[in-house]
Amino acid sequence: MKLLNGKVVFVSGGTQGVGAAVVREAVRCGAEAVVFTGRRAELGHSMEAELRADGATALFVQADVANVDQAIGSVRTAIETYGRVDCVVNAAGLVTRGSLVDSTPEFFDAHIAVNLRGPFFIMQTAVTDMLARSAPGTIVNILSTSMYGGQSFLAPYVASKMGLAGLTKNAAHAHRSDRIRINGLNIGWTATEGEDVIQRAAHGAQDGWLEEANARLPMGKLGQPDEIAEMVVFLLSDRSGVVTGALLDWDQIVIGGLD
Repeated sequence: MKLLNGKVVFVSGGTQGVGAAVVREAVRCGAEAVVFTGRRAELGHSMEAELRADGATALFVQADVANVDQAIGSVRTAIETYGRVDCVVNAAGLVTRGSLVDSTPEFFDAHIAVNLRGPFFIMQTAVTDMLARSAPGTIVNILSTSMYGGQSFLAPYVASKMGLAGLTKNAAHAHRSDRIRINGLNIGWTATEGEDVIQRAAHGAQDGWLEEANARLPMGKLGQPDEIAEMVVFLLSDRSGVVTGALLDWDQIVIGGLD
């Protein structure tokens, strides 16, 4: 089904992991154009060329969402290039390790900058344009099941994701009468390139860690980016109906369940 026919889609953090999967799924589902951001120019332009070679209308904008000017500017570039943005996905994220007692102010601020402040101003820029055009729109913020508490070594990350969850609810309520639907997806442990780097750097994981982790999980595998992307596109599309302000747990671990 071409769930995003005629839609201009903007994805932050779209060069790898869940963000890249969302970009590809948006293209597959008929998006008129997809604009995506990332910090690494070579990777972004390579992906842009790949998508265009397959016939997609795609644009990479180099941007670090921790930089407010770059975050706002990336959305403005999408609007200036394609006339509008209909759908927004905040997928850029920082998940480096730090506990309550060992996190420095700079470390804490880095998580807030990427995981909360950047999405705030990306949403602000997109919603302001939607309001100016009296047009509906949809936004999906990539959250985390860790926001419910998480591991002790994720204190700043948990704080930033819980903040984004609150923002998602607040903005959804504020703009429901403008027909701008805003939802959040709480994803669990996911098999991404970034997760492999973190497991090796922060936890001393060796080759084969993913297979061992898969075997320990109820469904026999970590979450898959392409499966998450399908849910994101559904929430962006009209097929998700009137749903707004929802924080959906996309995980195989049931929060609150005890063995």
